[in-house]
Amino acid sequence: MKTKLSLAAMLIGLLLAGCASKDGQTTVRQVDLKRYSGTWHEIARYPNFFQRHCSGGVTAQYIPQSDGSIKVINRCRKADGTMEEAIGRATVVPNSGNAKLKVSFFGPFTGDYWVIGLDEKNYSWAVVGHPSHKYLWVLSRTPKLSDEAANQIRSLVISEGYNPEKLVTTAP
Repeated sequence: MKTKLSLAAMLIGLLLAGCASKDGQTTVRQVDLKRYSGTWHEIARYPNFFQRHCSGGVTAQYIPQSDGSIKVINRCRKADGTMEEAIGRATVVPNSGNAKLKVSFFGPFTGDYWVIGLDEKNYSWAVVGHPSHKYLWVLSRTPKLSDEAANQIRSLVISEGYNPEKLVTTAP
């Protein structure tokens, strides 16, 4: 029960932040949701209070649903070794090329999930931002990025107005 409550508290911040926005951030042109589905490993993120209990092993799983929504399963390992899990639902923002999603873990409250970078050839990495620029995640299909991908992501992060020095690496 405590695990679910602490996960709920950590996700409220993301959802409430969806109310604030900052113009000018771009997204990728198109996301193929079938290719994007599956498991992603968090490589790095901006520190945030709703993931403060996560010490490593952070993953996000996206599962397309028959109604067009996406089931979201976020998991992380806490310092004591136990796993935390939150299950939510994402819906595509119309006319966004599937690059902007609204994610909900608590009924009608949603948060923005913008795919601002993507390895369009292999879907091997993605960068997810938020219009407020307060949140940023670097995701990969594997627990480690190649140096080439890391350099490409760093350039992208800077071009989108984020500070790469604020990124903290996530332990596998």
